[in-house]
Amino acid sequence: MPIPIKTSRYWPHHPHPKQGAFLSLPHREALYGGAAGGGKSDAMLMAALQYVDVPGYAALLLRRTFPDLNQPGGLIPLSHEWLGGTDAKWNDQQHRWTFPNGATITFGYLQHENDKLRYQGAAYQFIGYDELTQFSQTQYRYLFSRLRKLEGSPVPLRMRAASNPGGPGHEWVKERFVTSRDTNRVFIPARLSDNPSLDYDAYVGSLDELDHHTRRQLLEGDWDSRPPGDLFRRQWFLPKIAEAPNDVVTWVRFWDLAATEPSDANPDPDWTVGLRMGRRTNGDFIIENVKRFRSRPQGVDKQAKAQAERDGIGTAIWVEQEPGSSGKVVVDAWKRTLADRAVHGYRSTGKKWDRAGVVSSKAEHGQIQIVEGSWNAAFLDELEAFTQDDSHAHDDQVDALSGAYAVLSGRGGPVATIEGFWD
Repeated sequence: MPIPIKTSRYWPHHPHPKQGAFLSLPHREALYGGAAGGGKSDAMLMAALQYVDVPGYAALLLRRTFPDLNQPGGLIPLSHEWLGGTDAKWNDQQHRWTFPNGATITFGYLQHENDKLRYQGAAYQFIGYDELTQFSQTQYRYLFSRLRKLEGSPVPLRMRAASNPGGPGHEWVKERFVTSRDTNRVFIPARLSDNPSLDYDAYVGSLDELDHHTRRQLLEGDWDSRPPGDLFRRQWFLPKIAEAPNDVVTWVRFWDLAATEPSDANPDPDWTVGLRMGRRTNGDFIIENVKRFRSRPQGVDKQAKAQAERDGIGTAIWVEQEPGSSGKVVVDAWKRTLADRAVHGYRSTGKKWDRAGVVSSKAEHGQIQIVEGSWNAAFLDELEAFTQDDSHAHDDQVDALSGAYAVLSGRGGPVATIEGFWD
């Protein structure tokens, strides 16, 4: 028997079946969408309007930037189509609809990470994210703190989202909703064919102009589609394990260095990456964690020293050594900074693609595992984005992985073992 849907007199049309499934969910957390044209914006605005008949009800609808909210077909123009001429009143400065009983729907944005703090102290019973993959996971999770109501209120607390695959938050959204087995979260997949309001053939014709990968994401809602030509596949590193096994005989922490902080002139500089990798008794490998940050040289030294203390004396320290005397100077500085540890410089040879290809082969054959951690998504994202034509944004973690593997494979000189001392 279908679950009844709470409707609103402000809806201009009845929900389509997939929208109806989304609107009837009793769960606190849900994601709608997948393919483009599945009626996501309508579903989000319908969901926000469901309880405006309750005095004091407050809903918040979010996009990453304000222009996203206000563009043709965006949530704000759509809300004016639906609510213009009704008894709801629009406040242009606050980007808010207020209803006769005091209920409100507010439109907001989280362009920068700390924009989430602008909502500190606010209370909403409904929070909706349009195009969730454009947001960070920390932004999404923080606003759960704003989801609250008075004792005895009949309004359910709801966190709702809509999104296509792709975007910077693709992996965390996929992991949280699409592949998760958490029964407290629900994913309602919707395709273009689920939205009879759109001209199907015309829209498909527009999507035919896209590359195969993007077309699969937008037309089919394919969360597993990847660009062609990748050297790595994230599934080769799965399943993740909860903690490092106790049969690791050799540990290394390999550092790929950078010494630049983000600035207006260079908002996306390289990262300093320290990857801890171990070799097991059976010859397989384990990646225990990846330390990744952007800092000036003094900050790099401080974090490297702190990480060496956490890793312990049994972890060998290796540093990517650039050609020439400057590379030797950097390694010598590290030896002074970590005076109580043996520090080795590693001079890489050959092309990055070829060095990474050796590691790729091991991963494809299931010989490299990773320990579950918050660093996983950024690490696997970078590996999958790594291309031979250098069109990828960053390869610092790829270089650290290649270096650590080379050292553990015996191509870098002596290393420390758990049982012994420096060879």
